[in-house]
Amino acid sequence: MNEEQIKDALLKKALGYESDEIVEEYTTDENGQAVLSKRKITKKFNPPDINALRFLLEQSSLSDDEISHMTDSQLIQEKERLLQLLKEKEKEENENGNL
Repeated sequence: MNEEQIKDALLKKALGYESDEIVEEYTTDENGQAVLSKRKITKKFNPPDINALRFLLEQSSLSDDEISHMTDSQLIQEKERLLQLLKEKEKEENENGNL
């Protein structure tokens, strides 16, 4: 399971979702084999989970909260780090594009 699938599952749990609930009944035939005699499929709504929603809200506001508590020198340092990452990414793309 990758990170994107985990995020999707968490969002689904936080917002609520619909699922199929399948109930099957079996009987045995004259040879002793199990035979499906009845199958019932019911749509079931799973309500939003408050803990999943709370977690998502905390995670989304965490980065904003971190930034708001940074000093000016920390913000400048972060800006320089991000600019350096952008330069490296551009250089890498240019090298791959010229091959």
